[in-house]
Amino acid sequence: METVDYTSTFITVAPDTRAVAGVEPTGTTIAAATFALIADSPYALRSSDVIFQVWASRHDVDHSSATERVNFYSRSHACLRSSDLGKRYGWGIHADADGRLAVYAVGSTEYEALAAGTAPDGSAVTVRPAMRSSRK
Repeated sequence: METVDYTSTFITVAPDTRAVAGVEPTGTTIAAATFALIADSPYALRSSDVIFQVWASRHDVDHSSATERVNFYSRSHACLRSSDLGKRYGWGIHADADGRLAVYAVGSTEYEALAAGTAPDGSAVTVRPAMRSSRK
């Protein structure tokens, strides 16, 4: 089973983003669903949970089905570095030591501390940028 989970990592906004603040995505987009899952329950879900639950809800599949999850992860899937949260909407994604996620708006004090390599609990985090929207 492929893993898309990160631990002790902060995904910053993409280097080519135009976002200057975190804007909540709206509608029925993948970004809106991803944001809702993470923001509504900070540090409750891992990347693999979020990615599968968003896919399952969009494809009318029971997100609690272990068989569906195994089938889903039998193929490669993009990680949250490719999410529009960091590319377009101005949200950084923090995975704690257990891989549980929370989002932080670009420009906030928490975002700046995480981007500098320090987690809310004072531990060190690896900083990775979201993927660029366009080729350099």
